[in-house]
Amino acid sequence: MKQKIFGIGFHKTGTKTLGECLKKLGYNHFSYSKKSRELLQELLLKKSLKGIFETAEKYDSFEDWPWPLAYKELDKKFPNSKFILTIRKDNQTWLKSLKKHVEKGNFQPGDRKLIYGYATPHKNEKIFLQYYNSHNNEVKNYFKNRPKDFTVLCWEKRNQWKELCKFLNKEIPKIPFPHKNKGNYQI
Repeated sequence: MKQKIFGIGFHKTGTKTLGECLKKLGYNHFSYSKKSRELLQELLLKKSLKGIFETAEKYDSFEDWPWPLAYKELDKKFPNSKFILTIRKDNQTWLKSLKKHVEKGNFQPGDRKLIYGYATPHKNEKIFLQYYNSHNNEVKNYFKNRPKDFTVLCWEKRNQWKELCKFLNKEIPKIPFPHKNKGNYQI
């Protein structure tokens, strides 16, 4: 079985950037889409991983929803996979980015409500931050003794290609790093 690469960072942590990097590195990549929303609903409402597993069979790499919510099951189903937790430089930067995203009208309120219990982080900051922090801590703890299978990346730091390519055992491409939504980063 071909090795899978799962981006398991929450939204607004550079998931689109990760997806673009993985495409540039030659992976057959699955990005957030209408199908992703269907898989998220299937997971959270029906408690089913069937669609997630079927989709994972067809592609090499993944990011954004629903993958962060199923990392343990994906790890068992697809042994020898690689997992990448994308994070922001701190949780307040993440929250600010998410709020800005919602204010622009760029969001699926149903997705947020399913995940957090609320459609927006406005007036629900503590709940959103608790989910973000808990997820990151749980993921780090789950993979704590598996550095060959797991890494944490923050695009707000330098040497983005270097860290990612070292983890994936790939040559660093001779192209600029493909930041998406760069306005959200302070580099």
